[in-house]
Formats: sequence, C-alpha cells, structure tokens
Amino acid sequence: MFGNISDVPGVKVGHAENSEGITGCTAILVENGAVCGVDVRGSAPGTRETDALDPINEIEYVHGICLSGGSAFGLDAATGVMQFLEERGVGVEAGVATIPLVPSAVLFDLFIGDPKTRPTALMGYEAAKSAVVGPFANGNIGAGYGATVGKLAGPQFCMKGGLGSASLAGKGGVVVGAIVAVNAVGDVKDPTTRKTLAGARDPKTGEWMDCCTYLEEHVQSEALSGTNTTIGVIAVNAKLTKAEAKKIAQLTQNALARTIYPVHTMLDGDTIFVLGTGDKRFPVDYLGHLATRAMEEAIITGIKAADKLAEVESYKSIQIMST
Repeated sequence: MFGNISDVPGVKVGHAENSEGITGCTAILVENGAVCGVDVRGSAPGTRETDALDPINEIEYVHGICLSGGSAFGLDAATGVMQFLEERGVGVEAGVATIPLVPSAVLFDLFIGDPKTRPTALMGYEAAKSAVVGPFANGNIGAGYGATVGKLAGPQFCMKGGLGSASLAGKGGVVVGAIVAVNAVGDVKDPTTRKTLAGARDPKTGEWMDCCTYLEEHVQSEALSGTNTTIGVIAVNAKLTKAEAKKIAQLTQNALARTIYPVHTMLDGDTIFVLGTGDKRFPVDYLGHLATRAMEEAIITGIKAADKLAEVESYKSIQIMST
C-alpha cells in the first residue's frame, strides 16, 4: 500500500470545506475521460447521474466524480465541478456546448455543524480548482469533514468518521487507488482483528455499545433513514468496459462488508464508483481483488486519521485518553 488515488495516472483530487457547517466535498477529476461504473448497495442513497452509468446506456466516459456532504442539498457541489471543467473545455462535445459528465454521491453530515450550511456549487468549484496529483490529508477533510459513524443506537453515541485514500501496485504495471468518505450507521472494525476502531460508544462510560449487538437486542434502530452512508471511488489504470467497471464496483463493496458492522442497511446509501483510465486489459477478478484491498485500507485510514470535532470523539482522541 502507498499514497492515494491520485497515484493512478490521469486522476487528480481536490477538497473544500466549510467550518461553520462542518461539511465539505471532494472532487476526483479525470480530465482525459474514464470509463465509469457504479454499484449502489445501501437503501437510502443520494446520487446524481448514476443511471447514465448503466452498461446499456450510451454515455461511455465521465470527466469527474463529486463526493459531498450536505445530504441531498450537497448534490449542488457537482454543478461547480462541471463549471470548472467546462471552462477548460473538458467534456462531451454536443455541438452548441461542451458538457462535462460528473456523477455524484452525497452523505448526511448535518448532525454536528450548522445544518443550514451545506456544500454549494461554489464549494464544488473550489474543490475542483484545487485538484492536483500528489499527497493530501486524510480524516477531517473534504467529503469526510463532518462524517460520523456508529449511529445505530442514536447519533448521541456516534464517533468521528472521515475521508481516507490508499493505492497499491499490482502485476503488469497496474495501479489501483481508492478514496472513501466513511459515514456509516454501523461500527468500523479492523478487518484482521475485528477490533472496533470507531463506532457506537457511551460518552459517559467510554464503553463500546456494538451496533450489531444493539440491533439484536432492540430489533429496531434509533438512527434516522438517510442520515448515514459510505461513498467512495476506485480508479485503475486499466482498460474497462462499463459492465466490467460495474462488476468491480460490486466486488469492492466486499471491503465495506469486511470493515463496517452492520453495512448496506436500510439507513445507509453506500455507493461505489469505478474509473478505468488505462489501455491495458487485466482480469476483472484480479482488479476487483486489488480494489477491495485498496478500499479496506482507505476506510481504515480515514477512521484512524480523523480528529475529534465538535465534541465528537475520534479514534485518535480515544487513543490519547487511554494512555
């Protein structure tokens, strides 16, 4: 594992945040175009342009992906990313206009900041304008700025989620990168040890509540529908069809199943996009395996990098308290 999703050739990443709203957005740009597929596994998604990515539909390439906070209001951020790309002549030539294609997914982060302050088109433009190749921070940044996890027993027991990214190199020169904003209703656990890293926690006693145990004991969740989700992007320097990109997105959802408990619930909108930027072919199962590994690492990185914010404890803050 090394770096982040911008290690994949042709990919740039930028972020923008609003400290009053404790919200933000992340722009993943592929200005040369990329084949794109998507898999929506959660039952309360907030998305834009995902129908265009169905393999039976005409659109072949996208020019960016926007991940945003702000719930459905945050879908406005993608308009700003489109404006930035349009100004640079990036998009599909439609005779009278150049139209950038920027699918988007949003998460609900209105609990801990001003719920009336959400990502706007201007914020999306700023995120796209700042997009570069190279290192960037993880944790409380971009779409993960206001993210929280462990809300099944109610938001008062949550901890900080965050944004994470990772990449890895495989055989034949393939590079796979992942970026994800983790805002799940469930707990996040280390996929190797099953140890809880962040999740439902009693703020008075510091004891873990365990979302799965809570659901077994109480049958019903105290979380609200649509107030949680994990959204992310995989990029790979491989040649893909839209159907192959969609299949890799499906396989990548295994990373969420290995790290988030419970996952893909009626209260989440879990969405994974896959971008193919290269011209060399690789077996889909191989790429799916690498994508799953990269996404696991990105999820854990986002959780471990998050700082305490607005009195919501994080993995880092409880490690400090325990020493």
